[in-house]
Amino acid sequence: MKKFLTISAAAVAAGLVLAGCSAGGGSMPGMNHGSSGMSSSSAVVGDHSGDDTMFAQSMIVHHTQAVDMSDMILAKQNIPATVTALAEKIKAAQGPEITKMTTWLQNWNESATMAAGHTMSGMMSAEDMTKLEQAQGVEAAKLFLTQMIAHHQGAVAMSKTEAAAGKNPEAVALAQSIVTSQEAEIQEMKDLLAGL
Repeated sequence: MKKFLTISAAAVAAGLVLAGCSAGGGSMPGMNHGSSGMSSSSAVVGDHSGDDTMFAQSMIVHHTQAVDMSDMILAKQNIPATVTALAEKIKAAQGPEITKMTTWLQNWNESATMAAGHTMSGMMSAEDMTKLEQAQGVEAAKLFLTQMIAHHQGAVAMSKTEAAAGKNPEAVALAQSIVTSQEAEIQEMKDLLAGL
């Protein structure tokens, strides 16, 4: 019975993801995916909407990259202490948020994996990540800060969309928290960058 329920939940989640993406476009600047093929009334399932699902799926990917970028900078030598402290702060904040959003998706019987074809604001390309991995010292610190400013700006845009359109109170609260904390970190990073 347990196996059957797991398969059924996976099938339902896959169906919802496909239904949500079949009518929507492939690109979603700032995560404004407009008509996703689900009306606002039918989209609310288990106290969440298609917007909440898309926010959680997208932000897990977004946060994971921020953690990866932070790990890269923390593995390097001769990085200013202020920059390594920021990288540690980003990891400490975003790691638990990834866990929280993954749990929501499981509880909502939604896939934790985002459907292919969606783009997110502020994501680094494979080339960007390679440049960060290869950079050293102060140049690596500058590159990390520059990339993370853009990355945070994308997360803020996505979070503002969720705060305005989301239905799940926890997801909306997290989005509002991300806007506040990451806008503050953007200013902190600009200040750090100016001092390097």
